[in-house]
This record gives sequence, C-alpha cells and structure tokens, in this order.
Amino acid sequence: MKKLFIIAAVSLLAQGISAQTIDRSQKPKPGPAPVITVADPVIYKLANGITILVVENHKLPKVSASYSIDAGPIKEGAKAGVVSLMGSMLNEGTTTKTKAQFDEAVDQLGADVSAGASGGTVSALTRYFSAAFMLMAESIRQPSFPVASFEKIKSQTITGLKSSEKSAKAISSRVVNALAYGKNHPNGEFETEASINGITLDDVKTAYKKYVTPSRGYLTFVGDIKPEDAKALAEKAFGDWKGTTLTLPVLTKVGNPAKTEVDVVNVSNAVQSEITVTNLVDLPLSSPDYFAILLANQILGGGSESRLFMNLREKHGFTYGAYSSTGSGRFQSKFTATAAVRNEKADSAVVEFLKEINIIRTVKVSAEELQNAKNLYNGSFALGLENPARTAGFASSILINNLPKDFYRTYLQKLNAVTTDDVLRVAKKYFNHDNTRVVIVGKTESFVPGLTKAGFTINTFDNYAAPVKAETATNTTTSKSAKEVISNYITAIGGEAALKKVTAIQQTGEMDMQGNKLGIAMKKMAPNLSSMEMSMGGQTMVKQVFNGTTGYAMQMGQKAEMKADEIADAKADKGLFNQLFYGTDGSKLEVTGTTKIGSANAYKLVVTSATGKKKTEYYDVTSGLLLKEESTTTKEGTEITQTTDYADYKKVGDVLFPHSIIQSVQTAKGGQEFNIVIKEIKVNPDLKTSDFN
Repeated sequence: MKKLFIIAAVSLLAQGISAQTIDRSQKPKPGPAPVITVADPVIYKLANGITILVVENHKLPKVSASYSIDAGPIKEGAKAGVVSLMGSMLNEGTTTKTKAQFDEAVDQLGADVSAGASGGTVSALTRYFSAAFMLMAESIRQPSFPVASFEKIKSQTITGLKSSEKSAKAISSRVVNALAYGKNHPNGEFETEASINGITLDDVKTAYKKYVTPSRGYLTFVGDIKPEDAKALAEKAFGDWKGTTLTLPVLTKVGNPAKTEVDVVNVSNAVQSEITVTNLVDLPLSSPDYFAILLANQILGGGSESRLFMNLREKHGFTYGAYSSTGSGRFQSKFTATAAVRNEKADSAVVEFLKEINIIRTVKVSAEELQNAKNLYNGSFALGLENPARTAGFASSILINNLPKDFYRTYLQKLNAVTTDDVLRVAKKYFNHDNTRVVIVGKTESFVPGLTKAGFTINTFDNYAAPVKAETATNTTTSKSAKEVISNYITAIGGEAALKKVTAIQQTGEMDMQGNKLGIAMKKMAPNLSSMEMSMGGQTMVKQVFNGTTGYAMQMGQKAEMKADEIADAKADKGLFNQLFYGTDGSKLEVTGTTKIGSANAYKLVVTSATGKKKTEYYDVTSGLLLKEESTTTKEGTEITQTTDYADYKKVGDVLFPHSIIQSVQTAKGGQEFNIVIKEIKVNPDLKTSDFN
C-alpha cells in the first residue's frame, strides 16, 4: 500500500512540475523534419515486358500484390464507357469458372481479389497467397465475357446515369472536365445513355485485347514474401502471356481561356450550387515547382485552416467547406478550387474565390503559414511510410515518371527548402486569375443576375456541356397571360366540363427507387381526400392518408400524425384538378417567361398560394400540357427542393392523365429520385370516405 502511495505522489509531483514549465498559450515549436529512409524494392523484368517490384515486410503473415497497366489516357469517342464496362466484366467469371465458382474459390481462401481495366489486386494470408494470386491472374487473362453479365452491367450503368441526371454534383463533375479539356479529349469525354446503349459485347472484347496486356505492366508485391519467390510466382502466372504492345499517347496541349469566363448550367431543383474555379496546368513530378505548389495549394485550400475555408465557411457562412487541389503528372491536369454554396450566395462566393486566388498570387504568404503547411506535410508523409504499399508505390512512380532514384528519400528535404518567394512565384504561375474558368451548376435564376451586375459575362451550357443560346426577347417575354396558360392546359387535358365530372381517381403503378421495384396505389376523392400506399412483395412499406380533416404517415409500422402545417397544405386543395380553382382560391399567378424543359419550350408559371407559399409550374408552349412543377420548403432547418416531371399523357375516359411521373427530392446533403410508371387509372371508381381512414 505504501509503495502505491509513493508512486501516486511522484505522479502528482511530475504533473505539477509539468504544469509549471509548459506555457500552453504558445504553440510548441516544430521539430526537425523526419529523416526519411525508404528501402529500394527488388526489381525484375519479365521477357514480355512486365516489371516486377518486391517490397519485403515480414511483420505480418500476409501478402498483397497489384498489377497495373500504364496505358495513359484512353480516348473512347462514341463508345465512351466501353473501357469501364470491360473492366467490370473481368469480375464476371473466367473460361474455367463461373462467377459464382470464382467467388467461392476466393472466399475459401479468405482472400480479396478484384480485376479491372487497368489491372488487378489480390491480398491474402501468406499460406494462401499463391493460390489467390493465380486467381487474380486468371481473372485478368481468361475472362469469359458472359452475355447475361454484360447486359446486367450495361443496365446498371444506364440506371446509374439516370439516377444522377438531376444531381448538380454529378453534372458539375462532367461539365467541368468537358469545358476544361474539350469533349474530344480523353479527360473531357463522358458516358451518356446513348454511348452505353451503343456498346456491344464485341466492343468490350476488342477493348480487352487492346488494353489488357503485359505491355507497360507493373506487378508489385508487398509483404511476407521473398523476392525470388515473388518472381517465380509471377513467371508462373504471367510469363507466357502475350498481348498488344502499348504506346503512351501523345496528347495535344489544351489552352486556358484568354480571359476569365463564367460558365453556368441551370439545375432548377438544386438546393446548392456547385462552384468550380479551374485552369489547366503542366506539372510533372520532376518539375522544380512541384514542392512549392504543394505548399501553395495547402495554404490556399488544402484543409480546414486554409484561406478558402476560413473565408467562405468561417467568415461568410456560404458553405460547409471550400477547398482547392492541384493535379500533377505526365499529362495536363487541373488546378481547381471548389465549394457547394447556397444558391443565393453563389455570386458572392465567386467574388471571394477570385479574391483569395488573386491575393496568394500577388502577396507573399506569411512565414507562419508556410511553416504550418510544411509541418502538416512532414507529419503526414512520415506517417504514410508505415504502409509498405505506399513505399512500393514510390518505386513504380519513380520508374513511370522518370524521377531520380532518391526522389522520395529527399522529399521532405526539398519540401522544407521552399521559401515564401517560391510560393508567390508558383501561385502566380499555376493559379490563374485573369484567364481562368468559373463553372457554376445550380439554380441560375438565384445567382446569374448578381454575377451580371458584378460585370461577369455569362455563358450558358446544358447538362452535357453543349452551349445554350441566349434567350431572345421573344423567349423571355410572352403574349400569353397566366389565365390563358391555365385555360390552354384545362382544354388540353379534356376541358372544364369533363374535369368537373371527375369526383374520384384511383391509380396503380410501379415505382423504381434505388434499383428496387415497389408497387404504388393512389386514391383521391373530391375535394381533397387522398391515400398513397407503397408495397414490396405484398407488404406495405409506406402509407400516407388524409381524410379531409386529419391524416397520418406510416412507415414500416411506425405511425406519425400529420402536423398542423401539413394539414393546412392538404386542405388547400379545392379539388382533384387545382388549376380549375386558380385565381378563385386566393392564389396569385405570374408568367415569368419561357424556358426549355427537355426539348420542349415551356411557359414558366409562378403560383403563390393564399398563405404565401410558392411553386413553379411549366406548361408546354405547343401542347399546353403540364410538364413539370417544383417547390422549395424548409423543414427542421433543412431546405428541401421537390421536383415532379410529368410525361406520357394518355386518355382515360374523357381526360388526359400523365402515366410517367418522376419525383426528385434534393437537400444540401444529397437527394433521391422516384420513377413512377402508372399502369392503370380508374375515373370515378366506387370510393368511400372510409377508404381514407
């Protein structure tokens, strides 16, 4: 007991001394940069051109290997997406095993095996590694390309494209590259539904023969394996492999804009605007500017203490985060500064982006900022060396990029030699200001007027980077009044007399949600009774009911009563066709011009309810039909934008009803899309008020 007391007393005394000697108001001074010791891998060369790199590490009884093909950027043209499809097909079975048999063989070894267009990876315990490695080699060398798998993957790819059609983030990613590089450049082209539909299984097989080859191949082993054993295994798996000889492509240099331009894409349902400030750079890893630009980018937008983050988030509250990055390598890459910003603040955010970029180009960073950036790299680089795979990556990087053998051993030495003068020089060289490109994807009506007022010239593009002609006076003003637009719609779907005869509607259909098929049943009875039920496999998943006075929502057995504001919204419906009551229900209507909805010209009608809530409806100029409606609400502090697209109008009785309904719900954190296909509509079925309990 006395011994324990002494230990405790000594501990308390040490704490007291520590508290007296450490000044916590001052940041500790940085220590010297870590000394980097990177062991050279053992390197072999197979007769067919494959380079083998082996990094021994016997701490754990485990081995990983990766085979990578250095094909460079691949131009796919009208078959954009074929290389990706081909890569997916390498995991769908081999000439000796079905996919199920192959996966079972991998599972029995407790291994991880995968293959793709640029090679493959494998990881397993040492005792099972040889067998697992041979499976990886088999998936790369002997794919069976089953037709059923091809059709499945093709369908999944198209579904993925459709699900991101209204995503501002996905559209931005596509359009930024297309505008920066050009749509005919390997880095600027993109997949479309048309390009995927045009790909055949023969196209996939042709791509395989052309790009999956031992030429320019790098096979890296890391872990509990001796170099001579790795070489023998590589010879066994790949030694007799022959294939197309690859030549690294030579790409024409792409220029940046002669003058700063602002390119916008309208996504009317976007809650936030995706802003990207970008210009192309030439920055090989061997460039004397490489280390200075790493630090310049870290100071500008590399993390939560960077200038962009502190300005756009901490100072102005425009966004959750603002960042920048600078690419590097043998081919042109991009400098980008990005943020997802509230629509109404996008114009102000652009000004702040350009301001911060201009400052770092014209004013020296402080010595403290530079040192902080160095400290971050010193720590993260040294920590990363604990991963043997990273040091193996260093070895192949040196070969691919033709770097000095000591490039990574002297990495921190060169980084810490960077001065504030160096940062200023490279910032001016690589971060463009007067000749940059600003791409904004979002609700353009919220920010284009502000940008125009600030003096920017605006270029408008569609979701696939095609220029959109500026609207002429005849497009932005219309001779149709709101009353005429609504009258045309009512006439188009059957006429006032026919609509007034409809007292109840019952619809059944199918809904596609995240790849799952759900049954959907909807009932309505005048004036505002409604019921909607979604089911899967005969089991009710979601149900919403309003009986004219009260209502509820039930999901997976959990019931929630409608709130007062929801009840008020439901009661606001005066009948089954709201347009019959516009103007007499206290609502206000305003036609604000025309716009494109798909390929159709549409009148844009803003409807303000008696309670002040707004929604926008789009009516086809030619047919008069309702094509789309959108609204924005705020629930529990979260802004929600809901968009509904209507198509495939068919006559039921005397009235036209849409049989294709696509609903999209977007928030700042993302969104969901629901694709509803109506199979049957009954007009004036025998419904009772008890059906809405």
